Amino acid sequence: KVPVPAFLIEHPRGRVLFDSGLHPDAAVDPVARLGRLSRFFEVDYGAGQDVASRLEAIDVARERVDFLVLSHLHFDHAGGCGLIPDARVVVQRREWEAGGDDDLAASNGFDPRDYRHGHDLLLADGEHDLFGDGRVVCVPTFGHTPGHQSLRVRPETGGEVVMCADACYLRRNLDEMRLPGVVFDRDAMMASLGALGALRTGGAAMIYGHDPQEWKAVRQAPCVVGGA
Repeated sequence: KVPVPAFLIEHPRGRVLFDSGLHPDAAVDPVARLGRLSRFFEVDYGAGQDVASRLEAIDVARERVDFLVLSHLHFDHAGGCGLIPDARVVVQRREWEAGGDDDLAASNGFDPRDYRHGHDLLLADGEHDLFGDGRVVCVPTFGHTPGHQSLRVRPETGGEVVMCADACYLRRNLDEMRLPGVVFDRDAMMASLGALGALRTGGAAMIYGHDPQEWKAVRQAPCVVGGA
């Protein structure tokens, strides 16, 4: 089993959700929802585990999320977009454009049902400081998909935290500079691993995308990290 996380960041100027997890239908009818991908993944996803329910469990209404930052458009990161209807979706422009191209979407395993819900969009071109104060910054980490991005968060107290998403599935990927099996652009993804490694060397705490061992040490909601 691997974790499929989403993260809520509360900033004085708005709430930010990083990724949205799976669509609930992935558990109810995985063949219909995931298609050919259902041959490779067995979904363990029970009642109350969708992103809207998880927000409700910490007393945050889905309608009160201001920004939904998507690392990329794969089903386990963008599948819950429709459950967060009023947020402004923040995604790299090149990722969104790939998701709108039938051939690129198909070759990357994107499903428009996950992300085409008519949200207001903020299309980023590279690094994007969401509030202009350096506390919540989208970091381009291309390679896993055409426009993958990670998120760098700087709480009011404590050190920087980097949510790698699928730019780095496992700690081992970064320790060994080893790429996973699903890669759009190998050179770009190696460069992204190098950039993440530099952030780690600089003292940032890393949250890897799907690492079951590392996930055991990640505090689960509700929790407070550094007052933010």
